[in-house]
Amino acid sequence: MNRISLLGLAAAIAMLSGCASVPMADKGMVETAKTFPTPEAGTAGVYVFRNSFVGKALRKDIWIDGECLGESADKVFFYTTVPGDREHTFSTESEFSPNDLKVQTESGRNYFIQQSIRMGVFVGGAKLDVVPEADGRRQVAGLKMARKGTCSR
Repeated sequence: MNRISLLGLAAAIAMLSGCASVPMADKGMVETAKTFPTPEAGTAGVYVFRNSFVGKALRKDIWIDGECLGESADKVFFYTTVPGDREHTFSTESEFSPNDLKVQTESGRNYFIQQSIRMGVFVGGAKLDVVPEADGRRQVAGLKMARKGTCSR
């Protein structure tokens, strides 16, 4: 292999295996969130998490109804509450434009939304999916909690 090929291969491996870091939440907040409390009357709990192999070095903004939730990284989650009994728009940045997910929430329930990274033409893209509560709880239990409110834009 020539030197340019080796540099290209090294860059590709770094993109796939490097780790991005984001500001982390306080220990007390993490412990509370991982008990999966029932949200207060009139609200729904939302866990947005990322637990993927691809794109470990990428950070992606997440918004709820146009407000910054935070910047994600691999093996992290966010927890927040939103008004219940209404539709909310969850958005994440992707390669060319934001990807949106609309979720009709019910008061008193927790929702688990997984952000996944997929390889793109120039940089990795992201998408959001609602996952069943049992699967979401299992995955979130093994993740670290990121601090809310820090987006790159």
